[in-house]
Amino acid sequence: MTAYRESSTSYEAADGGELPLRVFEPADGTRLAAGIVLFHGGALRTGSADDLAPHCRRLASRGILAVSAGYRLLGRGAVRIDDCVADVRRAVEHFTGLAALHGLQRSRLFSGGSSAGAHLALVAAMIAPDRPVPAPTPGVAGVVAFNPAGLDLLAFSPRLQRSTEQRAGIAEGRAIEYSLIEFVRPGNPPMLIHHGTDDEVEPIDHVRRFRDAMVRAGNECILREYENAAHAFHYPGRSRHFDDVIDATASFLFDRIAAT
Repeated sequence: MTAYRESSTSYEAADGGELPLRVFEPADGTRLAAGIVLFHGGALRTGSADDLAPHCRRLASRGILAVSAGYRLLGRGAVRIDDCVADVRRAVEHFTGLAALHGLQRSRLFSGGSSAGAHLALVAAMIAPDRPVPAPTPGVAGVVAFNPAGLDLLAFSPRLQRSTEQRAGIAEGRAIEYSLIEFVRPGNPPMLIHHGTDDEVEPIDHVRRFRDAMVRAGNECILREYENAAHAFHYPGRSRHFDDVIDATASFLFDRIAAT
């Protein structure tokens, strides 16, 4: 395992402001094999680019360019979820340019995140930016989602759907436009999902249903279930699973680029 180095930079948000990027890479000149940009959780209202720094450090030590990106939060620059998604799309494009400077082609680049950040990364990869239809081509080679939210919003009761819309800055009645299972089509990017069987935010049944829909459509979707694990289980210090999550994530990236 190699050492890593880290630096801080920024990218231009959709509103013209500056948002943080924390960049982690091997410190010893190791040739980069892949790159990934991650987006933090926090229900679109809290969290920062620091949150997934432990994951990025570990991935960088494996020879991966790992970036943790911030985005505008609701009530702190973002008015609705669309603003958060617009920032994530810009962050992915900025990351693509940054990775190119490190000699990495788009076919070796991935995105992902935790909880709401995983949902944003999946929205950006699966849904076209100009209207709620499936994206014709994904902008990344794959997505890694740590306990993602929003996979099957319509599976919740109408009351919970409306509550989710209010909390996430989604206009009333538009939950379907952010329910990812509605956008499963052949050609969706490969995915690795880490999820606890006791997740209290996105029930494991929703995640299994999403995985099954992906597979039926001919897509690669690997679901790693962590028995009795609750939401946010993947952080160091919260459970014994951090090392397993990092190992599986690195393997997913390496396996995907080996197949290209």
